[in-house]
Amino acid sequence: MISNISKRYARAFFEIAAEEKQLEKYYIDLQQFSSIVAGDRALRVFLANPVFEQAVKKSVVEKILDKLQLSNMTVNFLKLLVDKQRIGLLPDIENCYRQMMDESLKKVRVNLKTAFPLSDGMQSYISSSLEKLTGRQVEMTVEKDPALLGGIVIGVGDTLYDGSIKNQLNNMRNLLGEAR
Repeated sequence: MISNISKRYARAFFEIAAEEKQLEKYYIDLQQFSSIVAGDRALRVFLANPVFEQAVKKSVVEKILDKLQLSNMTVNFLKLLVDKQRIGLLPDIENCYRQMMDESLKKVRVNLKTAFPLSDGMQSYISSSLEKLTGRQVEMTVEKDPALLGGIVIGVGDTLYDGSIKNQLNNMRNLLGEAR
């Protein structure tokens, strides 16, 4: 559950990005820094720990930012998060920003799981069908999940379409169990 504080920071950053027509650029910047923090447990713990002084945290963040090619706006935003002791909210802020960006750009993110690799033609067909269904541009991530046995599972936002054989077998098992 995303906090109201995270939403406020994300909204403020989003509004600046929209004003400057840099929605995707700022998101990529935010995601780039966020992935560094997420990928380094020691850094994550350090930034979240109130024992360390803000000046020390800011210095570490600035050293990381110096190595990245981020926009000045994103750099300033990340420094503000450190100053306001909100850098620990970065994953939620990034998630909330992405949702606002997708809504604004009429995009929908789709997660497709399949037991076997799909051909490019099949992926295109599924993508175009989902675009017609949602009325939005589809950004699809395809995962291979052998546990499904066959079929596909499609996640569109909060909706899950489960056409896997595993799910069908579970449904039959439940029906047979109720019949007794």
